Amino acid sequence: MTANPYPRALYTVEQVRALDHRAIDTLGIGGFTLMQRAAAAAFASLRRHWPQARRVLVCCGPGNNGGDGYLIAAQARATGFAVEVIELAAEARGDAARAREACLVAGVAPCPWREGAALPAADVLVDALYGTGLSRPPQPAVAALIERINASGLPVLAVDVPSGIDADTGRRPGVAVQADITTSFIAAKRGLYTGHAPSHTGVVELDELDLPEALWREQPVDAHLLAPATLPPRARDAHKGDNGHVLAVGGDHGTAGAIRLCGEAALRAGAGLVSVATRPEQLVALNSARPELMAHAVNGPQALEPLLGRASVLAVGPGLGQGAWGHALWLTALDSGKPLVLDADGLNLLAREPRRFEQPAVLTPHPGEAARLLGGSVTEVQADRFAAARALAARYGAVVVLKGAGSLIADPDGRLDVCPWGNPGMAAGGMGDLLTGIVAALLGQGCTPWEAACLGVGLHARAGDAAAREGERGLMPSDLLAPLRRLLNGLPT
Repeated sequence: MTANPYPRALYTVEQVRALDHRAIDTLGIGGFTLMQRAAAAAFASLRRHWPQARRVLVCCGPGNNGGDGYLIAAQARATGFAVEVIELAAEARGDAARAREACLVAGVAPCPWREGAALPAADVLVDALYGTGLSRPPQPAVAALIERINASGLPVLAVDVPSGIDADTGRRPGVAVQADITTSFIAAKRGLYTGHAPSHTGVVELDELDLPEALWREQPVDAHLLAPATLPPRARDAHKGDNGHVLAVGGDHGTAGAIRLCGEAALRAGAGLVSVATRPEQLVALNSARPELMAHAVNGPQALEPLLGRASVLAVGPGLGQGAWGHALWLTALDSGKPLVLDADGLNLLAREPRRFEQPAVLTPHPGEAARLLGGSVTEVQADRFAAARALAARYGAVVVLKGAGSLIADPDGRLDVCPWGNPGMAAGGMGDLLTGIVAALLGQGCTPWEAACLGVGLHARAGDAAAREGERGLMPSDLLAPLRRLLNGLPT
């Protein structure tokens, strides 16, 4: 594969098409030449990942993605592989028709897909059914083929995009191929890194098809993948006052665990001081479990005011509740003008009483909370997570972390980053409380809201991946605290 000149850049489907057209129209590189390069890159990936394979089954659609598949089949046959091709239709046009003819010349006769038919025996299956243009559910006959592919037990290489995935949004409008490797071309499609897509792409590889760097220079970038990062070492004469005082507000009846996780994460993320404003009955448990947290009994706004005066950053929402106690503390905290991170019931209260933030603020909703904040549905949020995250940031004047597979970080100015780490084991109660404390601690150590959100999301997800080495099921939020500390200090995990 060629060296990626913009390794973190993510593009919309429309932007990738513009790059493709520029290569053809401006640089004079023919469409069929690009198709040949794509096929060569995909076949090289197949041989690299499955070096023992000798039988290849290629499933081709009628468009250019199918054209890539026909050429992969031709290359495989020329290399001595046993090759079978299943095609949706023999109606390929343009470069795809030329690729189909090359497949025939190589001695591989495509067979039409018959619903209900068995798949030929193979060592590896190549998915070249649909490319970036699909944004609707596959037709029933194609859906049946995709289901047969997924049930085959064969390793799958997806060409450019797993068929059935919307490459622009990560949405899965119907059934979709579950690939082990996705070899994508020219530029990284943003939808492959969020939503349903990570469950279908497997490992995503990118090949720029030997195109010159000049091709990308004038093309705007829609988003970026987060890069691993941490904070610089502390000065040798640092003291606790240099590293922020986080006040975590929450822990209504029965939810002491939420506010403890938030506070402990803030400590592990480097906050100099962490106070907790909570119900009186939570004090014994908090002081016994984590004496480093300065827990205070707070019955209402008057008791909260002096704590707000000493804090530099607020973490509001974990276990807060939406009753009178939680609402009063929420309102007092927001009116203080202090920089803050808002999560959980802090967001649910914001949905009931919207405001645009003047102070530095980070909101960390999951899709359900995002839907309430936007006045829509979870389905609408997940249909275009990029649009939802940007709409939230613009509406509330805050940096927004839209959590989920491929968490998104959006700034009111339109910037957006995508987190490439994290795992299903992190789908457990309390993970969001950790993130709230981490981001608040980073704010307290001098990060801007954008920096704190990006760094915090990355550290949180990478710590989750480190903890999941012992298995994803059974992963607890507190398991992230040890690797979090190591990552924040630039140590191996």
